[in-house]
Amino acid sequence: MKSEIEIMNLIDIFEKYKQGELDLPEALQMVSNHGIEEMGFATIDTDRLQRTGFPEVIYAAGKTVEQVKLIAERMYQNKIDVLATRATAEMYEAIKTVIPKAVYNETAKTIMYKHQVSPQSKGYIVVVAAGTSDLPIAEEAVETARFLGNEVKTVYDVGVAGIHRLFHKLDVIRGARVIIVVAGMEGALGSVVGGLVDKPVIGVPTSVGYGANFQGLSALLSMLNSCASGISVVNIDNGFGAACQASLINKL
Repeated sequence: MKSEIEIMNLIDIFEKYKQGELDLPEALQMVSNHGIEEMGFATIDTDRLQRTGFPEVIYAAGKTVEQVKLIAERMYQNKIDVLATRATAEMYEAIKTVIPKAVYNETAKTIMYKHQVSPQSKGYIVVVAAGTSDLPIAEEAVETARFLGNEVKTVYDVGVAGIHRLFHKLDVIRGARVIIVVAGMEGALGSVVGGLVDKPVIGVPTSVGYGANFQGLSALLSMLNSCASGISVVNIDNGFGAACQASLINKL
């Protein structure tokens, strides 16, 4: 369903056509361009929230500080909630000049601003991280899931090297509607959790590990080859993607 603002914009186009301020080709062009914000170096999808349930999100890696700032500013002006991932502290300082209430999570490397608090879903998502070194990816998942209006709980540093730590938190894990498991090294935690719960488990392999980890490839293959049922796997270090999928499941 389209927002009230977008409906008003369409009504304004039709009204201008009715009054003769726009001819038919001009009106059709404006309608066809509706939902697109051209910036030259970027094209913002202003209609994405209504189309997919997720607003446009800024992937800050590879962009300049000025580009990230200008995109965030334009989204803010268009009443779009702002989330930037893989963002630096320098990018945050730039965005604060145009969105003073933006919040930066240094561990997750996310910048967030919401125009209003989203109503939370009934169930919660739990993010389980194998080790403290996996927290940047785990926190990216946490921030993204909260941005999308989910209650999120965390269970950190419960990897298989000390498996009793996981059992101590099983009540929290089993109470979630969706479980995100973030693990590097050999990625075994996904299989362990998958064998203990009756909820969807989303595995996030991380690039944390020594040489034979191959920047996360070993963890990815371990999770893909899990014998535990009900596990799906996203790309290496993709906490954002895991949170998006978990949010869709949690809101079914």
